[in-house]
Formats: sequence, C-alpha cells, structure tokens
Amino acid sequence: MNKIVPFHLAFPVRNIKETKDWYTNVLGCYVGRQSKKWIDLDFYGHQLSAHLSSDEMVYKNVNSVDGDSVPVFHFGLILDWDDWHILSNKLKSLEVKFIIKPRIRFKGRSGEQATMFLSDPSGNILEFKSFKDPNDIFKTDKQVY
Repeated sequence: MNKIVPFHLAFPVRNIKETKDWYTNVLGCYVGRQSKKWIDLDFYGHQLSAHLSSDEMVYKNVNSVDGDSVPVFHFGLILDWDDWHILSNKLKSLEVKFIIKPRIRFKGRSGEQATMFLSDPSGNILEFKSFKDPNDIFKTDKQVY
C-alpha cells in the first residue's frame, strides 16, 4: 500500500461563517488561513478550502450502491473503525440529518464497510466510511455491485 499523504480539496460554499461554524462545531475541524471569501480547514489532517460562490450547488445524480441511492458527487474520509462509530454517535446526538443513515454496507462480503452520508449547509455531500479490516479498502469479491 502507498504511503498516505494529505489531500487538498477546494469546494464552493454559500456562506463562510455558516461553513466555518458547521465544519468546526459538527465535524471538529480546525481553522487555518481565512479571508472574507475563503477558509482553509484541517479535515482530519487534510486541507479543505471552502470558497464563497454565488452558484447554487445542486447535486441530483445518484447511483445505486448496495440498495442506497448514493450521490454521484461527494467527498469524505475513510476513518478507523472505532473513530467512525464515535463520529456516527456524535452526529446522531447532534441530530444531524443524514442523506444515508449510518449503516454497514456489503455485509458479509469483501469490502464490508460502515458508511454514512450527510450534507454541509451549502449542500456539499460528505461520506464517512470505515473498513473493519483496512486491507479491504480496494478488495473485491468479483461481484458486480
């Protein structure tokens, strides 16, 4: 497996203050550099750059994945199994509205994973997932999903 390095993702948001509040208070991100038009966030060691945009974010396209309608455009993280459950419980206690509620996908098959989808205040879709065995991230059982 390759050495994991931090990634950078820039994405549009409708309001910097609302974005800062949500990413810090809900997801526990830390704030880096910021201006009136953008903010850098420490997303579990990765750099997110939220940029103010007047364009409406509408992500309507979905694909069926193990019985769920998964939004085509989304980003997120693969967390440690225990950390995923801690975040899942935190989000439930905050009464976050899930697009796909926390669940186990591909149960009993290669690639079995915990997953959940939610939206930030600007409509950007995030997925948090975890594999009980990290070696299963790219493993396949040759079944077409």
